[in-house]
Amino acid sequence: QNAQQANRRLKALLDFAIVVPTLLLIWPLFLILALAVKLDSPGPIIHRRRVLGRDGRIFDAFKFRTMYVNCDEILAQYPKLRAELNKNYKLKCDPRVTRVGTFLRKFSLDELPQLFNVLAQDMSIIGPRIIAPDEISKYGQWGQTLLSVMPGLTGLWQVSGRSDTTYDERVTLDMQYITGWSPWLDIKILLRTIPAVLKGDGAY
Repeated sequence: QNAQQANRRLKALLDFAIVVPTLLLIWPLFLILALAVKLDSPGPIIHRRRVLGRDGRIFDAFKFRTMYVNCDEILAQYPKLRAELNKNYKLKCDPRVTRVGTFLRKFSLDELPQLFNVLAQDMSIIGPRIIAPDEISKYGQWGQTLLSVMPGLTGLWQVSGRSDTTYDERVTLDMQYITGWSPWLDIKILLRTIPAVLKGDGAY
């Protein structure tokens, strides 16, 4: 128990040491991206997604909006895509995504507002994937393990093919991360995230 608390404190320190300088450095980029989202299509700049946090707490994860506001109506026209979405919680060719949204997703720029979730200690820089509350059933016996830590802005899944991994592979990677956690693993993942994001591989 004491070791777990020490690890949590160490992880929070690492998060703040990364997030605070990053936000000070990239605020002009934030403004440019917010303007691009606003000018590209009508609707809010920030999308709030209801997700599951540590200990089963539900919170709003922030993202730049990448979809049209009438996305449900658009998806209703594509029954095959809706079936794919229900199965994988991801779509490779998504007609709901805006032009600016496609660019933001390719380089994971849509997730930058989640830095504020990290500041609020709802999320960590590195951690398992963010999931919606109804996805926890897909983790089966590993559900409780997943909820023992905060979800991450990036993680093992991000540097292992991102959206190209199957759902079961994502669960396996999340468990590998949680059971094998160390500060060095976080640093290693962070260093591998930068080239993965810049290449834009497997992101949609």
